[in-house]
Amino acid sequence: MEKLPKIALPFIVGAIVLVIILSKSLVTIGPGEGGVLFEPLGDGINTERTYGEGFHIVAPWNDMIVQKVRQQSISDNMNVLSVNGLDITVSGTIWFEPEYKNLGKLIQTKGEDYIRELLSPAINAAAKSVVGRYTPEQLYSSKRDIIELEILEQVRIELEGQYVNVKRVLVENVKLPNTIKDAIERKLKQEQESLEYEFRLVTAKKEAEKVIIEAQGKADANRILSASLTDKILQDKGIEATVKLSESSNSKVIVIGSGDSGMPIILGNQ
Repeated sequence: MEKLPKIALPFIVGAIVLVIILSKSLVTIGPGEGGVLFEPLGDGINTERTYGEGFHIVAPWNDMIVQKVRQQSISDNMNVLSVNGLDITVSGTIWFEPEYKNLGKLIQTKGEDYIRELLSPAINAAAKSVVGRYTPEQLYSSKRDIIELEILEQVRIELEGQYVNVKRVLVENVKLPNTIKDAIERKLKQEQESLEYEFRLVTAKKEAEKVIIEAQGKADANRILSASLTDKILQDKGIEATVKLSESSNSKVIVIGSGDSGMPIILGNQ
């Protein structure tokens, strides 16, 4: 193989150096990400600018630190104590996002692994503070929504001025010792049965009251009707009915004598 001309060697070296420079200078920031520039020959992290998605050209001696800036979530199991000192495991998820314009300050003060260094300790501290106010029964059943809101508020207090926004906290599971859990479930079952029994009693009472009211209404109506029906009115009504029957084309009417009340007796029908 023939040796390359000496004049070609500088060009080859230059091409290699150019490729290295371009690979260091061209930076791609993906969707949902942001970048901050680390300038080793300057003041370190540039906190004045956050670079957005797309291609960027930077000096080859600088480094672009890329972080997710969209909403993210982390889940964790936390061992906490209830108000009566019982050891409880709480499983939760938290949604958060770093402040886009302050991404440089976040990395400068808390580092690239700010989730482990900042967020996780704040969540654990908030969970211990909030859960420590409640009994196991409250944690297991009725207070779940309130606890989530209180943890969220406490986390925001812990992270105030730390360049991270917490959006939501979800308490997914509260794990109690089996003996405590079984006792709570028995108590809840008894309370539910008691509520159902009270509901049946109230329903039966209302039905009885309804029957009494309806019977009283009918009795009052009959009494009023009886008081209003005089002998004269009854006689007139009987005469009207007799006339209608006699006018019917489908009936043959024979009137013989009269009844005890003075009304005619009607025989025959076809």
